[in-house]
Amino acid sequence: MGTPSNYALRLPASLKQGAEQVAREDGTTLNQFIVSAVAEKLSAMKTAQYFAERARGGDLQAALAMLNRTGGQLPTDEDRLPG
Repeated sequence: MGTPSNYALRLPASLKQGAEQVAREDGTTLNQFIVSAVAEKLSAMKTAQYFAERARGGDLQAALAMLNRTGGQLPTDEDRLPG
């Protein structure tokens, strides 16, 4: 995970109390809770950025043409799920 570094974080008292309560209920420390929350937010933002970049490289007309193409063969019995 890399070398830990320190950062002085100023939280409103009510937010800190809420985070402490959730961390306690989860059986973790406030520090672990904050690290997980920051990691989760970074992951969500990077995922959104990744898909936005992918979308910019897409070709909507080509995708629609592929979806509207004439179908192929019908599913066979081997294609069906058991049950």
